[in-house]
This record gives sequence, C-alpha cells and structure tokens, in this order.
Amino acid sequence: MALTTASARADLEAANAVGDPAADTLVADLIDHQEVDGVNHLFRTINKLGPGQDLSQLPERLAQFMREAATPPPDWSEADVKAAEGFFAHHHGEASMLQGTVGLIGTYLSPTGAFTLRSTGRLGGVEGPGRRLSQSSRLFVDMGNKNALRDGSLAATVTKVRLVHASVRQLHKKSGVWDYAKWGEPVSQKYTVGAACVFSAQILQAMRNLGLDVAREDAHGFVGAWHYVSHYLGTPEKWLLPKNADQAEAIWNQERDQEWAKTDDGVFMTKQAIDFYKKFLPPGIHDAYVSMVRTAFTDKYADMAGLQKNVLDAAGKPLAAGHKLLSGTVGGLLGGTAKKVVGVNPYKEVLGIASKAFNEVERHALTHDEDDQPQMHQELGDNR
Repeated sequence: MALTTASARADLEAANAVGDPAADTLVADLIDHQEVDGVNHLFRTINKLGPGQDLSQLPERLAQFMREAATPPPDWSEADVKAAEGFFAHHHGEASMLQGTVGLIGTYLSPTGAFTLRSTGRLGGVEGPGRRLSQSSRLFVDMGNKNALRDGSLAATVTKVRLVHASVRQLHKKSGVWDYAKWGEPVSQKYTVGAACVFSAQILQAMRNLGLDVAREDAHGFVGAWHYVSHYLGTPEKWLLPKNADQAEAIWNQERDQEWAKTDDGVFMTKQAIDFYKKFLPPGIHDAYVSMVRTAFTDKYADMAGLQKNVLDAAGKPLAAGHKLLSGTVGGLLGGTAKKVVGVNPYKEVLGIASKAFNEVERHALTHDEDDQPQMHQELGDNR
C-alpha cells in the first residue's frame, strides 16, 4: 500500500526514525572490518558493478546484498515500463536538466537534508560542488536511457546511491554530533520519500510553470519511474509514492510547506550550484537561466533558496506565456535566438540551451575509479 494524502503525515513522521537496516548493517560491517578500504574505496568498488556482472570477487555479504537488492518492485508491470518510457521519449533532456537544477536545489530546502549534505564534504570541498552535483545528476540522465528500466542498469545505479546513503548515515553515527532526537535518522526514509516527491511531482509542476505541456499519461509514467527508483533506494512498499501523478502531487502539495524552509545551509549550496552551472552556459544567458529556475519554483520557493531576482523578474511573471516585452529582453540576452512574438514561449529557448549545458555538467563528472579525490570524507567538517 503506497502513501496517500490521508496517511502521509503520520507515515512520514514514522519514516523519519527509519534508515535502511539491510544497507546500514552491511556498510557498517564492511567499513568496521576494513574489508573495503573505507568509505571511498567502497564507492569505487560499487561503481564498477552493473547488471549481470561477476560478484564473486566481492565480500560475500556485499555480493548477497546486491543479489537481494535486484528484486523488482512487487507491483511493477510492463504497462508501468511503457508509461515511463513514454515520458522520457518526449521529455528526457528537459526533465534531466530540471531534476539536476530545480530538483537538487529543492532538496536543499529541507533543513535537515541541507545540513546532512553540507556537513558531509560541502558538495565537493574547496574545489567547489562540481563532482557531487554532476555525479548526483547521473541518475537523472540514466533514468531515460534506452532499456534502463528493463535491463537492470537503472536498478544497479540506484542501488549504488542506496549504499551511498547508508555510508552517510555511518559518517553521522560515528561523528557523535548528530541530534537523533531533533532530526531523526540521517538520510531517513522520510528524506528519501521527500526527495522522490521533489524529483517527480515538483518537476512536473516546474514544467507546467515554464509553459511545457506534459500529457497526463506521460506524467503518470514519470511518477511511476520514481516509484521504481524509490524501491531500489530501499524504501519499504508502505512508503512508496503512488504511481499516479495526481495522487503524488496531492501528497506533495499537502506536505511541502511542512518540509521546506529557508536556511543558511540551503542558501549556501544553492549559490554554489548556480555559480557552478554558470560556467557551462554561453555568454549572456545566465540571467535568463536564473529567471527560468525562479519561474520553475515560483517566487515563494525561489526566495527560500536565495535565488536572486534580476531584470527579467522586474516585469512580473508573464515570460512563460510569451509576453512580448520579456520575449524581446530574452531574445537580446540570447543573441536574437528567442522569437519576439507574443504566444511563443522563450523559456523553451533557455531550456534547450540549458539542457545542452547540463550534458557538459555530466561529462565533467569523473568516474569514481578515476577520481583521486575523496567522494565522501571520514569525518564531518572535512572540507577537502
């Protein structure tokens, strides 16, 4: 039984005290017994694992975990796969970019989530947030890859993220500074469910805010894909999002203002992310890009994230509808690429350019086995 609006408040409160016992026990045991060389070596090890790969060289407990984690959701069907594939066939590039920007910034609006992320390496340390942002974003691109929901490749990618979450919980547990009474479990099931809402329901709303048309069947497919992902993240069936977009959005609309707030951590990481993405955008588009992200969020949540207003926000919010004045302004910023015609959505130009830039962000990510920097740190506050 998945979440409902009637059960969500109580269910999420209960989920806040729960981590992922199977993954937590495994990661703690492997690290404590030095069977893998600490957290970073564990990440490099699991990065090499994919569907159908030989697990015989792994510690047996890790190999057994990977086998058990490959079990599909109990209610997953061919119709669900086709619905998800339909969404990505129409919206893969736009959705990936929005998940990697609007979605990730949305996770920073959870105070506990923002503290968790910032305290485990400050999104990449003194070199900036590039590695963490780009590696986190791989999941969003992988979701829409051909046959990803059929050949086990997406499930393998998500299982690695599941073990990353378990490793974060271990860092906090060993630090002795996590306030369990105040915050619940680090990267709790509540946080995982909330992130699934941000990356599905919130993204669908962002697309509407930007004037993008998403067929309801496609929307159901997208939310269904996150039902699938959440299963492989270790979320128990009772806390999975429903596969229906209307139901998922109703839950998120009901719970969002209970979960989001402005914090120094959230504003700090939002600025890091925006500054990082800026260097991948062509000259003149940055203001239009930030305005697009603000419009995707709406002013209320954009202000929470600390997203700065600029000249494109001064005339209000008619841009997604193709307002003539702002279309002309964006056209100037984009070198004349946006059409100065009422009824044409200039944000589609910005989305197209930003989606190409997002591909560069993906290429920026080093694979774990080539990356000589720590993916995570052995103690909190380490800002390498």
